[in-house]
This record gives sequence, structure tokens and C-alpha cells, in this order.
Amino acid sequence: MKLVRFLLGLLLPPLGVFLTVGVGPTFIINVLLTLLGWLPGSIHAVWVIAKHEEQLSRDGSVY
Repeated sequence: MKLVRFLLGLLLPPLGVFLTVGVGPTFIINVLLTLLGWLPGSIHAVWVIAKHEEQLSRDGSVY
């Protein structure tokens, strides 16, 4: 699932962020960045997904 989220973060940034954190401020920021251009949205999405994975591994959670 991790790989799928990263690929979606690159190809369809808002979908990757939505699948990672759901609807919230992070998702709205990503939609706005994606409207400004695909590259800013993709960079933000990959960053959000990576930080989420880092937080899960730090907490010892397994998903």
C-alpha cells in the first residue's frame, strides 16, 4: 500500500494525500498547490506521505 500511495502522490497528488491523511487542511493545501501546477502538488504529496510513514514507524504502528 505504501508504494501505491507514493505512486499516486506523484501521478495524482490530491488522491495520494487523501488516502494518507484524509480530508483536512493538508488535503486542501495539496489541492491548491496542484491547481498552481502539477510539480508543487506532487512534491507536497510525496513529502506528506513520507512524513506520515516516518511517524508511523516512529510510533511503532504497522499499516
